[in-house]
Amino acid sequence: MEKIKVAVAGVGFIGPAHIEALRRTPNIEVVAISHPVEDEVKQKAADLGIPNGYADFNEMLEKEDVKAVHICTPNFLHYEMAKAALEKGLHVICEKPLATKTEEAEELVELAKKTGLVNAVHFNLRYYPLVRQMKIMREKGELGEIYSVIGSYLQDWLFYNTDYNWRLEPDQSGESRAIADIGSHLIDALEYITGLKITSVMADFSTVHKVRKKPLKPVETYAGKILKPEDYADVPINTEDYATVLLRFDNGNKGVVTVSQVSAGRKNRMSLEISGSESNFAWCSESPNELWIGKRDGNNEVKLRDPALFHPEASKLISFPGGHNEGFPDTSKQMFREVYKAIAEGKQPENPLFPTFEDGLRELLLCDKIIESNKKQAWVTV
Repeated sequence: MEKIKVAVAGVGFIGPAHIEALRRTPNIEVVAISHPVEDEVKQKAADLGIPNGYADFNEMLEKEDVKAVHICTPNFLHYEMAKAALEKGLHVICEKPLATKTEEAEELVELAKKTGLVNAVHFNLRYYPLVRQMKIMREKGELGEIYSVIGSYLQDWLFYNTDYNWRLEPDQSGESRAIADIGSHLIDALEYITGLKITSVMADFSTVHKVRKKPLKPVETYAGKILKPEDYADVPINTEDYATVLLRFDNGNKGVVTVSQVSAGRKNRMSLEISGSESNFAWCSESPNELWIGKRDGNNEVKLRDPALFHPEASKLISFPGGHNEGFPDTSKQMFREVYKAIAEGKQPENPLFPTFEDGLRELLLCDKIIESNKKQAWVTV
Protein backbone atom coordinates (compact mmCIF):
# COMPACT_ATOMS: atom_id res chain seq x y z
CA MET A 1 0.00 0.00 0.00
CA GLU A 2 1.31 3.43 -0.95
CA LYS A 3 2.22 5.56 2.04
CA ILE A 4 0.38 8.81 2.74
CA LYS A 5 2.94 11.61 2.55
CA VAL A 6 2.60 14.40 5.10
CA ALA A 7 4.14 17.82 5.81
CA VAL A 8 4.35 19.51 9.22
CA ALA A 9 4.51 23.29 9.69
CA GLY A 10 6.13 24.37 12.95
CA VAL A 11 8.65 22.42 14.99
CA GLY A 12 8.56 24.01 18.44
CA PHE A 13 7.06 21.75 21.15
CA ILE A 14 3.94 20.39 19.50
CA GLY A 15 5.22 19.86 15.94
CA PRO A 16 7.70 17.15 16.96
CA ALA A 17 4.95 15.62 19.12
CA HIS A 18 2.79 15.35 15.98
CA ILE A 19 5.70 13.81 14.06
CA GLU A 20 6.37 11.23 16.77
CA ALA A 21 2.68 10.25 16.85
CA LEU A 22 2.51 10.07 13.04
CA ARG A 23 5.46 7.69 13.03
CA ARG A 24 3.45 5.40 15.29
CA THR A 25 0.53 5.44 12.86
CA PRO A 26 0.74 2.85 10.05
CA ASN A 27 1.27 3.86 6.43
CA ILE A 28 2.21 7.50 7.03
CA GLU A 29 5.47 9.21 6.08
CA VAL A 30 6.44 12.74 7.14
CA VAL A 31 8.49 14.03 4.21
CA ALA A 32 8.87 17.75 4.94
CA ILE A 33 8.76 20.41 7.65
CA SER A 34 8.61 24.18 7.55
CA HIS A 35 10.32 26.49 10.04
CA PRO A 36 10.67 30.22 9.38
CA VAL A 37 14.39 30.60 10.23
CA GLU A 38 16.41 29.92 7.07
CA ASP A 39 19.70 29.07 8.81
CA GLU A 40 17.99 26.64 11.24
CA VAL A 41 15.47 24.72 9.17
CA LYS A 42 17.84 22.21 7.53
CA GLN A 43 19.36 21.27 10.87
CA LYS A 44 15.94 20.90 12.47
CA ALA A 45 14.85 18.63 9.61
CA ALA A 46 18.01 16.54 10.06
CA ASP A 47 17.51 16.34 13.83
CA LEU A 48 13.97 15.07 13.29
CA GLY A 49 14.99 12.67 10.54
CA ILE A 50 12.85 14.48 7.93
CA PRO A 51 14.15 14.57 4.33
CA ASN A 52 13.27 18.18 3.48
CA GLY A 53 13.04 21.47 5.36
CA TYR A 54 11.66 24.80 4.12
CA ALA A 55 11.75 28.29 5.57
CA ASP A 56 8.72 29.17 3.43
CA PHE A 57 5.46 27.28 4.04
CA ASN A 58 4.03 28.00 0.59
CA GLU A 59 7.21 26.82 -1.11
CA MET A 60 6.85 23.56 0.78
CA LEU A 61 3.29 23.14 -0.50
CA GLU A 62 4.41 23.87 -4.07
CA LYS A 63 7.37 21.49 -4.10
CA GLU A 64 6.21 18.56 -1.98
CA ASP A 65 3.79 15.90 -3.17
CA VAL A 66 1.84 15.52 0.07
CA LYS A 67 -1.77 14.67 0.86
CA ALA A 68 -2.03 16.28 4.28
CA VAL A 69 -0.53 19.12 6.31
CA HIS A 70 -0.24 19.49 10.07
CA ILE A 71 -0.22 23.12 11.24
CA CYS A 72 1.70 23.47 14.52
CA THR A 73 2.82 27.10 14.31
CA PRO A 74 2.02 30.14 16.50
CA ASN A 75 -1.71 30.88 16.49
CA PHE A 76 -1.72 33.90 14.18
CA LEU A 77 -0.47 31.75 11.27
CA HIS A 78 -3.13 29.04 11.51
CA TYR A 79 -5.77 30.72 9.35
CA GLU A 80 -3.59 31.64 6.39
CA MET A 81 -1.80 28.29 6.38
CA ALA A 82 -4.98 26.22 6.68
CA LYS A 83 -6.62 28.24 3.91
CA ALA A 84 -3.61 27.83 1.61
CA ALA A 85 -3.50 24.08 2.22
CA LEU A 86 -7.22 23.60 1.59
CA GLU A 87 -6.99 25.63 -1.62
CA LYS A 88 -4.17 23.30 -2.72
CA GLY A 89 -6.49 20.32 -2.18
CA LEU A 90 -4.74 19.11 0.96
CA HIS A 91 -6.29 17.60 4.06
CA VAL A 92 -5.55 19.72 7.15
CA ILE A 93 -4.91 18.89 10.80
CA CYS A 94 -4.59 22.17 12.71
CA GLU A 95 -3.50 22.92 16.24
CA LYS A 96 -6.00 24.87 18.30
CA PRO A 97 -7.08 27.58 18.07
CA LEU A 98 -8.24 27.18 14.48
CA ALA A 99 -7.72 30.92 14.02
CA THR A 100 -7.40 34.04 16.16
CA LYS A 101 -10.63 35.58 14.82
CA THR A 102 -14.05 33.96 14.69
CA GLU A 103 -14.76 35.21 11.16
CA GLU A 104 -11.55 33.55 9.95
CA ALA A 105 -12.60 30.26 11.54
CA GLU A 106 -16.04 30.57 9.93
CA GLU A 107 -14.37 31.02 6.54
CA LEU A 108 -12.23 27.91 7.09
CA VAL A 109 -15.28 25.85 8.10
CA GLU A 110 -17.09 26.89 4.91
CA LEU A 111 -14.03 26.27 2.72
CA ALA A 112 -13.54 22.82 4.25
CA LYS A 113 -17.21 21.96 3.61
CA LYS A 114 -16.95 23.18 0.03
CA THR A 115 -13.86 21.10 -0.71
CA GLY A 116 -14.96 17.99 1.20
CA LEU A 117 -11.40 17.61 2.45
CA VAL A 118 -10.63 16.02 5.80
CA ASN A 119 -10.30 18.71 8.46
CA ALA A 120 -9.41 18.25 12.12
CA VAL A 121 -8.44 20.37 15.12
CA HIS A 122 -6.01 18.83 17.58
CA PHE A 123 -8.21 18.56 20.68
CA ASN A 124 -6.20 15.46 21.51
CA LEU A 125 -7.20 15.33 25.18
CA ARG A 126 -10.48 13.77 24.06
CA TYR A 127 -8.35 10.74 23.22
CA TYR A 128 -7.41 9.65 26.70
CA PRO A 129 -9.28 6.33 26.77
CA LEU A 130 -11.07 7.18 30.01
CA VAL A 131 -12.36 10.44 28.53
CA ARG A 132 -14.13 8.49 25.79
CA GLN A 133 -15.19 5.86 28.32
CA MET A 134 -16.92 8.58 30.36
CA LYS A 135 -18.68 9.80 27.21
CA ILE A 136 -19.91 6.29 26.35
CA MET A 137 -20.96 5.60 29.96
CA ARG A 138 -22.96 8.84 29.93
CA GLU A 139 -24.60 7.88 26.62
CA LYS A 140 -25.59 4.52 28.12
CA GLY A 141 -27.22 6.19 31.13
CA GLU A 142 -24.59 5.29 33.73
CA LEU A 143 -24.14 8.93 34.78
CA GLY A 144 -27.80 9.89 34.72
CA GLU A 145 -29.06 13.46 34.49
CA ILE A 146 -26.11 15.82 34.82
CA TYR A 147 -26.42 18.03 37.91
CA SER A 148 -23.12 19.93 37.87
CA VAL A 149 -19.72 20.17 36.21
CA ILE A 150 -16.47 21.26 37.87
CA GLY A 151 -13.22 21.53 35.93
CA SER A 152 -9.75 22.98 36.23
CA TYR A 153 -6.60 23.13 34.13
CA LEU A 154 -3.50 24.19 36.05
CA GLN A 155 0.10 24.75 34.92
CA ASP A 156 3.16 26.53 36.30
CA TRP A 157 5.25 27.21 33.21
CA LEU A 158 4.55 30.98 33.48
CA PHE A 159 4.90 31.09 37.27
CA TYR A 160 7.80 33.60 37.36
CA ASN A 161 7.77 37.06 35.83
CA THR A 162 10.92 36.02 33.94
CA ASP A 163 9.02 33.20 32.18
CA TYR A 164 8.40 34.29 28.62
CA ASN A 165 6.95 32.85 25.41
CA TRP A 166 5.27 34.03 22.20
CA ARG A 167 1.90 33.06 23.73
CA LEU A 168 2.21 36.16 25.93
CA GLU A 169 2.00 38.43 22.88
CA PRO A 170 -1.59 39.02 21.64
CA ASP A 171 -0.49 39.73 18.06
CA GLN A 172 0.76 36.15 17.88
CA SER A 173 -1.58 34.28 20.24
CA GLY A 174 -4.81 36.28 20.28
CA GLU A 175 -6.72 38.31 22.86
CA SER A 176 -6.97 35.48 25.40
CA ARG A 177 -4.14 33.29 26.68
CA ALA A 178 -4.94 30.87 29.53
CA ILE A 179 -8.54 30.32 28.43
CA ALA A 180 -7.65 30.03 24.73
CA ASP A 181 -4.55 27.89 25.35
CA ILE A 182 -5.63 25.38 27.98
CA GLY A 183 -9.20 26.37 28.83
CA SER A 184 -10.22 25.44 25.28
CA HIS A 185 -9.07 21.84 25.87
CA LEU A 186 -10.98 21.66 29.15
CA ILE A 187 -14.21 23.15 27.82
CA ASP A 188 -14.06 20.99 24.70
CA ALA A 189 -13.63 17.88 26.85
CA LEU A 190 -16.53 18.85 29.13
CA GLU A 191 -18.98 19.40 26.26
CA TYR A 192 -17.71 16.22 24.58
CA ILE A 193 -18.20 14.02 27.66
CA THR A 194 -21.50 15.48 28.85
CA GLY A 195 -23.16 16.05 25.47
CA LEU A 196 -24.35 19.40 26.89
CA LYS A 197 -23.86 22.81 25.30
CA ILE A 198 -22.83 25.90 27.25
CA THR A 199 -25.52 28.57 26.84
CA SER A 200 -24.07 31.45 28.88
CA VAL A 201 -20.88 32.37 30.72
CA MET A 202 -19.70 34.64 33.53
CA ALA A 203 -15.93 35.16 33.53
CA ASP A 204 -13.35 36.83 35.74
CA PHE A 205 -9.70 37.10 34.62
CA SER A 206 -6.55 37.94 36.53
CA THR A 207 -3.16 38.99 35.19
CA VAL A 208 -0.81 38.13 38.05
CA HIS A 209 2.35 39.43 36.35
CA LYS A 210 1.30 42.69 34.74
CA VAL A 211 4.88 43.23 33.56
CA ARG A 212 7.15 40.38 32.46
CA LYS A 213 10.82 40.34 31.64
CA LYS A 214 11.48 39.29 28.06
CA PRO A 215 14.98 37.95 27.31
CA LEU A 216 16.75 40.09 24.74
CA LYS A 217 18.38 37.01 23.22
CA PRO A 218 17.09 33.46 22.62
CA VAL A 219 16.45 31.69 25.92
CA GLU A 220 18.78 28.88 24.89
CA THR A 221 21.65 31.37 25.07
CA TYR A 222 21.20 31.49 28.83
CA ALA A 223 20.80 27.79 29.53
CA GLY A 224 22.27 27.14 32.95
CA LYS A 225 23.20 30.80 33.49
CA ILE A 226 21.87 33.58 35.69
CA LEU A 227 20.51 36.52 33.75
CA LYS A 228 21.43 40.06 34.62
CA PRO A 229 18.86 42.90 34.70
CA GLU A 230 20.24 44.33 31.48
CA ASP A 231 19.53 41.03 29.71
CA TYR A 232 15.77 41.65 29.89
CA ALA A 233 13.24 44.11 28.52
CA ASP A 234 10.14 44.91 30.57
CA VAL A 235 6.98 44.01 28.62
CA PRO A 236 3.44 44.90 29.79
CA ILE A 237 1.11 41.89 29.80
CA ASN A 238 -2.56 42.23 28.85
CA THR A 239 -3.67 38.59 28.72
CA GLU A 240 -4.79 36.46 31.65
CA ASP A 241 -2.58 34.25 33.83
CA TYR A 242 -5.67 32.97 35.65
CA ALA A 243 -9.40 32.79 34.92
CA THR A 244 -12.57 31.47 36.48
CA VAL A 245 -15.72 31.00 34.41
CA LEU A 246 -19.22 30.16 35.64
CA LEU A 247 -21.19 28.13 33.12
CA ARG A 248 -24.86 27.53 32.36
CA PHE A 249 -25.77 24.49 30.28
CA ASP A 250 -28.67 23.72 27.98
CA ASN A 251 -30.16 21.23 30.49
CA GLY A 252 -30.65 24.12 32.94
CA ASN A 253 -27.85 23.13 35.30
CA LYS A 254 -24.55 24.81 36.13
CA GLY A 255 -20.80 24.42 36.20
CA VAL A 256 -17.53 26.22 36.83
CA VAL A 257 -14.02 26.01 35.38
CA THR A 258 -10.75 27.48 36.57
CA VAL A 259 -7.55 27.77 34.53
CA SER A 260 -4.15 28.96 35.66
CA GLN A 261 -0.64 29.09 34.23
CA VAL A 262 0.86 30.32 37.52
CA SER A 263 0.10 27.39 39.89
CA ALA A 264 3.42 26.16 41.30
CA GLY A 265 3.99 22.45 40.94
CA ARG A 266 1.10 21.86 38.56
CA LYS A 267 2.90 20.99 35.36
CA ASN A 268 -0.06 20.10 33.14
CA ARG A 269 -3.04 19.10 35.24
CA MET A 270 -6.51 18.96 33.69
CA SER A 271 -9.10 17.65 36.11
CA LEU A 272 -12.87 17.37 35.94
CA GLU A 273 -15.75 16.19 38.09
CA ILE A 274 -19.18 15.56 36.60
CA SER A 275 -22.03 14.90 39.02
CA GLY A 276 -25.10 13.06 37.79
CA SER A 277 -28.27 11.51 39.20
CA GLU A 278 -26.78 8.00 38.98
CA SER A 279 -23.12 8.55 39.80
CA ASN A 280 -20.22 10.99 39.89
CA PHE A 281 -17.22 10.84 37.54
CA ALA A 282 -13.86 12.33 38.56
CA TRP A 283 -10.74 12.18 36.38
CA CYS A 284 -7.35 13.90 36.19
CA SER A 285 -4.85 13.99 33.32
CA GLU A 286 -1.91 13.48 35.73
CA SER A 287 -3.42 10.07 36.60
CA PRO A 288 -4.96 9.41 33.19
CA ASN A 289 -5.43 5.67 33.59
CA GLU A 290 -7.83 5.92 36.56
CA LEU A 291 -11.45 7.03 36.76
CA TRP A 292 -13.15 7.54 40.13
CA ILE A 293 -16.86 6.71 40.12
CA GLY A 294 -18.81 7.94 43.15
CA LYS A 295 -22.03 6.38 44.48
CA ARG A 296 -24.46 7.57 47.16
CA ASP A 297 -25.82 4.14 48.13
CA GLY A 298 -23.00 1.82 47.23
CA ASN A 299 -19.27 1.41 47.16
CA ASN A 300 -17.26 3.96 45.24
CA GLU A 301 -15.18 2.53 42.42
CA VAL A 302 -11.86 3.19 40.71
CA LYS A 303 -11.99 2.01 37.10
CA LEU A 304 -8.58 1.33 35.58
CA ARG A 305 -7.74 1.67 31.90
CA ASP A 306 -8.14 -1.88 30.64
CA PRO A 307 -9.59 -2.77 27.23
CA ALA A 308 -11.21 -5.87 28.72
CA LEU A 309 -13.22 -3.71 31.13
CA PHE A 310 -14.21 -0.88 28.76
CA HIS A 311 -17.18 -0.43 26.50
CA PRO A 312 -16.14 -1.49 22.97
CA GLU A 313 -16.51 2.07 21.62
CA ALA A 314 -13.84 3.26 24.10
CA SER A 315 -11.56 0.22 24.09
CA LYS A 316 -10.63 1.10 20.48
CA LEU A 317 -8.44 3.88 21.91
CA ILE A 318 -6.31 1.42 23.90
CA SER A 319 -3.26 -0.20 22.32
CA PHE A 320 -1.90 -2.14 25.31
CA PRO A 321 -3.33 -4.50 27.95
CA GLY A 322 -4.39 -3.31 31.37
CA GLY A 323 -1.48 -2.34 33.60
CA HIS A 324 0.58 -1.14 30.63
CA ASN A 325 -0.02 2.57 31.05
CA GLU A 326 -0.66 4.97 28.20
CA GLY A 327 -0.49 8.76 28.37
CA PHE A 328 -0.23 12.10 26.57
CA PRO A 329 1.79 10.94 23.51
CA ASP A 330 -0.78 8.21 22.88
CA THR A 331 -3.67 10.70 22.61
CA SER A 332 -2.30 12.15 19.37
CA LYS A 333 -1.57 8.70 17.99
CA GLN A 334 -5.14 7.56 18.63
CA MET A 335 -6.59 10.73 17.13
CA PHE A 336 -4.44 10.48 14.02
CA ARG A 337 -5.52 6.87 13.51
CA GLU A 338 -9.11 8.08 13.13
CA VAL A 339 -8.17 11.12 11.04
CA TYR A 340 -5.99 9.14 8.63
CA LYS A 341 -8.64 6.48 8.17
CA ALA A 342 -10.75 9.30 6.70
CA ILE A 343 -7.81 10.64 4.67
CA ALA A 344 -7.22 7.17 3.20
CA GLU A 345 -10.87 7.22 2.10
CA GLY A 346 -10.35 10.70 0.62
CA LYS A 347 -13.09 12.75 2.26
CA GLN A 348 -14.50 14.07 5.52
CA PRO A 349 -16.92 11.59 7.12
CA GLU A 350 -20.51 12.69 7.70
CA ASN A 351 -20.25 12.25 11.47
CA PRO A 352 -16.54 12.07 12.26
CA LEU A 353 -15.40 10.77 15.63
CA PHE A 354 -12.48 13.21 15.62
CA PRO A 355 -12.74 16.96 16.41
CA THR A 356 -13.25 19.03 13.26
CA PHE A 357 -12.96 22.65 12.12
CA GLU A 358 -16.53 23.08 13.38
CA ASP A 359 -15.35 22.11 16.87
CA GLY A 360 -12.53 24.63 16.48
CA LEU A 361 -15.06 27.31 15.57
CA ARG A 362 -17.20 26.34 18.57
CA GLU A 363 -14.28 26.91 20.95
CA LEU A 364 -13.47 30.27 19.37
CA LEU A 365 -17.09 31.38 19.79
CA LEU A 366 -17.02 30.33 23.44
CA CYS A 367 -13.69 32.07 23.97
CA ASP A 368 -15.07 35.30 22.45
CA LYS A 369 -18.04 35.22 24.81
CA ILE A 370 -15.81 34.50 27.81
CA ILE A 371 -13.59 37.49 26.92
CA GLU A 372 -16.69 39.65 26.48
CA SER A 373 -18.04 38.54 29.85
CA ASN A 374 -14.78 39.38 31.60
CA LYS A 375 -14.78 42.86 30.06
CA LYS A 376 -18.41 43.51 31.00
CA GLN A 377 -18.17 41.66 34.35
CA ALA A 378 -21.58 40.23 33.49
CA TRP A 379 -23.30 37.12 32.19
CA VAL A 380 -23.10 36.78 28.40
CA THR A 381 -25.26 34.50 26.26
CA VAL A 382 -23.44 32.16 23.90
